[in-house]
Amino acid sequence: MRALALDIGSTRCGIAISDPDGRVASPVCVLPTRDVIQRAPSFKRLIQDWEPDLLVSGLPYTMSGKEGPQAARIRSAATKIANACDLPLEFVDERLSSQEAKRILREKGYAEKEMRGKVDMIAASLFLQVWLDAQRATPQDGKE
Repeated sequence: MRALALDIGSTRCGIAISDPDGRVASPVCVLPTRDVIQRAPSFKRLIQDWEPDLLVSGLPYTMSGKEGPQAARIRSAATKIANACDLPLEFVDERLSSQEAKRILREKGYAEKEMRGKVDMIAASLFLQVWLDAQRATPQDGKE
């Protein structure tokens, strides 16, 4: 099961993909959010090339565990994208994924300006990996 993760921001959308077995998440690219929502050729090509079985969208939660102020906008955008792609959609807590992505990039020597195009796709890969790990830890269809 190959999952495609979307870190939907107001301007940019970070995209990550899992391997076909659903074990490892990898960053792919960052596209303008409007291109992803409108299924521009760049996003259509990405869907065709990777052939995901489902979409996983990050959902912002507050530190107290409640949905953040942007959650409704992201739910709406992710649902529109999933419906247009005819793919099932799941949501995952993306809390602190961008901060963790920035920390990783800083450790690799990137300056703030250089991070701009990379943070979103790395954040998507981080929360996709959490989602993949949770899927493997949960018995599916009566399998243990």
